[in-house]
Amino acid sequence: MTTVHAVPTLPSSDPRDPEDRLQRLLDAGSTTLLVPRDTSGVVAARGTVSGTPVVAFCTDATVMGGAMGIDGCRHIVDAIDTALRERLPVVGIWHSGGARLAEGVTALHAVGEVFAAMVRASGRVPQISVVLGPAAGGAAYGPALTDLVIMGPAGRVFVTGPDVVRSVTGEDVDMERLGGPDTHGRRSGVVHVVTDTEDEALQTARQAVDLLAAQGQFAPAARVPDVDLRALLPEQPQRAYDVKPLVSAVLDGPGLEMHPRWAPNVVTTLGRLNGRTVGVIANNPLRLGGCLDSASAEKAARFVRMCDAFGVPLVVLVDVPGYLPGVGQEWDGVVRRGAKLLHAFAEAVVPRVTLVTRKSYGGAYIAMNARSLGATAVFAWPGAEVAVMGAKAAVGILHRKKLAAVPPAEREALHAQLAAEHERIAGGVNRALEIGVVDEVVEPAHTRSRLVAALAAAPAGRGAHGNIPL
Repeated sequence: MTTVHAVPTLPSSDPRDPEDRLQRLLDAGSTTLLVPRDTSGVVAARGTVSGTPVVAFCTDATVMGGAMGIDGCRHIVDAIDTALRERLPVVGIWHSGGARLAEGVTALHAVGEVFAAMVRASGRVPQISVVLGPAAGGAAYGPALTDLVIMGPAGRVFVTGPDVVRSVTGEDVDMERLGGPDTHGRRSGVVHVVTDTEDEALQTARQAVDLLAAQGQFAPAARVPDVDLRALLPEQPQRAYDVKPLVSAVLDGPGLEMHPRWAPNVVTTLGRLNGRTVGVIANNPLRLGGCLDSASAEKAARFVRMCDAFGVPLVVLVDVPGYLPGVGQEWDGVVRRGAKLLHAFAEAVVPRVTLVTRKSYGGAYIAMNARSLGATAVFAWPGAEVAVMGAKAAVGILHRKKLAAVPPAEREALHAQLAAEHERIAGGVNRALEIGVVDEVVEPAHTRSRLVAALAAAPAGRGAHGNIPL
């Protein structure tokens, strides 16, 4: 049994003080240290977040800049193993210069043992990282191995610092541009959530713990308040729109969006639906027309696997014209990275319901949790299209010679006529309903209750796999 030690209640004048940071993360009066505070550069504790027991650790930036040595790494490993043994979430607060130089390879070995402990816990208990200062060298990979990474305004994550970069490559870069919130929140995708203040980062970690570790149950479907979701989409089916209001309206309220600025053509959000935690994946027509590309497929795949690992049901909102074409996409690995999303959905065992709001075309139709990948249910709104491609594009290929043979002045009218005929034969959802790849056409005003009913009726599941950072 782990011995716990009461934490002094006097606040520290140093904003980097690890005990102060832990107390701001955990419920008031719940923080107890796992070992007495020492010079190891790490403080580990247990406590509660909104009443949910958690284990937490914080690197001590007041001691050697939070550098990690043998003793500090042992505290982190013991904290993670305690959480794993008791099935508790782990929150790590990072402000560390990496391995202690004076301890040499023994410190590197100790940091490696931290990584091994994180992998042991991966997919078994939620691991959340909060980066409040530099997390350099070995400390950069600590957050990267966890499920969610939250970064405050002073957070920095990089393997090699600006001085080393400058001496090796000649590039003149500062810490913020090298590994700050904009770099990792918008360009690299390392960080899931960027916040404006340190306190907001800690509050976001509390929200993540609540969503993943206190998932709740679906309330009776009769108590689901329905709203007309169609009003959130433009009347013209070709017009772009921001899907985020629709995501919030499907959920009980605003959730916790992951990677809002990285690959924004797909939205990934944790929230509650009828009282139970769910994950929502949605194409966003406001960005790249809602097309899937290499980055968004990878983003969605990781989110699917995280939700599956922790038994979080999925809602997939589909309005996708296909994969983004281009040489850049092919060179960027859209085939390899897009396959991750196919694999993630096909592997998932959690209940997962798809809703086609406007259209679902081509290979992206499959990738967005199609029936063929094992979707629990596939719904569509009236007028939605499920097809290999849009009618006009399909006609342009199928009747290319016929269109080329008519005078240019008549071509557009013929194109529209052929598109209308093609849509009657292959478009809409009728054929999809006939062969069973769409289960039901649901009215927008009854969507929330139908989603809840389908998810609640499905057998609960939880994937037996880790959560590798795809």
